[in-house]
Amino acid sequence: MKNPWTKKNPFLSMWLSGANAVLGTARGQASAQAKRQASAAVTKATRQMGELWLASMTPSAQPKRRKRKRS
Repeated sequence: MKNPWTKKNPFLSMWLSGANAVLGTARGQASAQAKRQASAAVTKATRQMGELWLASMTPSAQPKRRKRKRS
């Protein structure tokens, strides 16, 4: 007599294939979103560093003088 536990189950096989496809898609979208966020963080940090260096290299603007009111 054959062991029924070692027999292939086509329904379980289809279910696992479908679950694997769904999880693969979700994993791909999550990794793509992580890459987009990392890229945005690097771009923002680079822009801030550029602004910091540019601000430190340029002289500060002279404060504007107030005009006196004539009486």
